[in-house]
Amino acid sequence: MEQLAAACGVSVDTVRYYQSLGLLPAPEREGRVAWYGPEHAVRIREVRALQKKGLTLAAVNRVIRGELGRADADLAAAVAAERGGADSEELLTLEEFASRSGVPASLIQAVEREGVPFGRRVGDEARYTAGDIEIVRVALRLLEFGLPLPDLLTLAREANEAMSGLAERAVELFDERVRKPIRDTAASDEAAAEQMVEAFRELLPAVTQLVSHHFRRVLLEAAEAHVEGSAR
Repeated sequence: MEQLAAACGVSVDTVRYYQSLGLLPAPEREGRVAWYGPEHAVRIREVRALQKKGLTLAAVNRVIRGELGRADADLAAAVAAERGGADSEELLTLEEFASRSGVPASLIQAVEREGVPFGRRVGDEARYTAGDIEIVRVALRLLEFGLPLPDLLTLAREANEAMSGLAERAVELFDERVRKPIRDTAASDEAAAEQMVEAFRELLPAVTQLVSHHFRRVLLEAAEAHVEGSAR
């Protein structure tokens, strides 16, 4: 295992981790000694290459098992890239996040238990980004204006639930009306991958802008109605 790790430029712990996830075929054994061959080195390099494209290890596992085709793998990589991959954005532990944001870790965990997530899951642990720090600081600013924390948590939870449902419907629509037709009609996996990624990259900012603009307009209309109503 030490020789395999050195040949692939990874740590022994990484090899063990990949093996625990089923990403590597079982080695040959002689008593207590495990022997690895060229196929294990090829597999590790494949896993690393897919990770660099932005795929999670769960997605990498599906590619290796043949459950996720080339086109879908490239689409998954494009989605991961938009979210911010580990190589393009620093991921912070809870303790680092708490230190940089100035918010106690216990309060962050309490808020997340209320159904208001800040970070994302990486393996079995939560990780946070600089963007999450900014969101926490904005939330603190709202508290400084005197808005009660329980009311803000309720509002954030309701918004998260509504947005999650809207996102699910949007993804289902993309899957049925864009992704599947491309897969069924493209001349090759490479062509399907290119068309899917292009469609995703064009639709994502359009949908995001549409939702943001509409929410801002509705929010201002509600504010105007309340101000005018209270003035009477």
